[in-house]
Amino acid sequence: MKRAIAFTLLAACSAMAFAADTLSLESGLLHVMQLKKGTTERTGTSGQAIRAYQHAGLVSKTPRQRFDYTDYYLLDQPVPFMGHELVLIEEEYRSKYIGCCASPGVGITVKVHGSLKNLQQFARANRCTLTDHVDFAHALREVAIKNKVPKAHYASLSCRERDAERDES
Repeated sequence: MKRAIAFTLLAACSAMAFAADTLSLESGLLHVMQLKKGTTERTGTSGQAIRAYQHAGLVSKTPRQRFDYTDYYLLDQPVPFMGHELVLIEEEYRSKYIGCCASPGVGITVKVHGSLKNLQQFARANRCTLTDHVDFAHALREVAIKNKVPKAHYASLSCRERDAERDES
């Protein structure tokens, strides 16, 4: 009986610690996606947020794929993000400027659970681009990632340099 109680308490504590960790991870990722007040610059760097997910063992130490200035990190297990399920983190970078195309910043894809209202509000407030009804399996194939994904409602949020600089019309 005592072992069962101890095991139950340990499981509950582990679940609470995981929830606290995922809230901290989510907060860090949201931070790098936000704009500095009055600018088109993001408040942090995507590398810091990705390293936190790596340290937590939720994404691999190296990107699953590297394609057109973008690193792709698939989540190894379900992680909450703004009420949805985070499935992919993208980091676009410019190691050296070659004249076009690269747009540094971060993007995510979530499996949608319920309303997108919170993501829409965040995108509007931080000049990010929200794309609803993403064909996630097709998007992965486009960048040569072979992975089976369940059929579901997916949405992507891009918070890159080009998103912040676009017209607000």
